[in-house]
Amino acid sequence: MQQITDDIIKQDHYLLYIYTPFCGTCSLAKSMLTKIEVVHQQSIFYEMNASLYPEFMQENQIESVPCLLIKDGNEIKEKVYAFQSIGNIYQYLMKYKPNLFQ
Repeated sequence: MQQITDDIIKQDHYLLYIYTPFCGTCSLAKSMLTKIEVVHQQSIFYEMNASLYPEFMQENQIESVPCLLIKDGNEIKEKVYAFQSIGNIYQYLMKYKPNLFQ
């Protein structure tokens, strides 16, 4: 996973995993996303420590962590708070990153 930068935040499309360092549920969610990246052998998600971006959290009304924020076409399409399973995350990937499955 790549760390988010201000330049990437301005882009039209990304999948952003938002976490806090001492959150146990966040660690579990990150392990799911990491496994997906290993299977596809590429970086798919960006990661953001919520503690370092309080303005972003407020502007985008992030309610809790972990959160998978999906930005597509320069608008936020989804905020996933319940990661549930790797299969659940794949449903979002098939919708927003179909090129992974070609």
